[in-house]
Amino acid sequence: MYPPELVAPMSKDLTDFGFQGLSSPKEVDDVLNIKEGTTLLVVNSVCGCAAANARPAAKMSLQHTQKPDRAVTVFAGVDKDATAKAREHLLPYPPSSPSIALFKDGQLVHMIERHHIEGRSAQMIAENLVQAFDAFCK
Repeated sequence: MYPPELVAPMSKDLTDFGFQGLSSPKEVDDVLNIKEGTTLLVVNSVCGCAAANARPAAKMSLQHTQKPDRAVTVFAGVDKDATAKAREHLLPYPPSSPSIALFKDGQLVHMIERHHIEGRSAQMIAENLVQAFDAFCK
């Protein structure tokens, strides 16, 4: 587990942008089990690809006209129980951080795993998300 003061700026990068930080399993279930609308989930992390690509991509994607109803985040290595609960919702995908997922009506419909983030620009990842938003956020 990382010290909260070390990761606070990394967490605030998303929450200051409007993402709701989820820190308990109940909060994760309450949001990801919503049966109407769409939810973007970012599994945040301290790794360099989160800072260089995943977080900026998630924020860029939300500038699109079609976007999810909700944007939430859990922080791997910090919010241990919340992240574990989020990963249950991400099955059958293995644990991956960072990662970005889109849910529609409580169902996982789009997943970007760490290996899809590494080596790709934030713009490329954002474009991938925008395509998912166009398909599912209507």
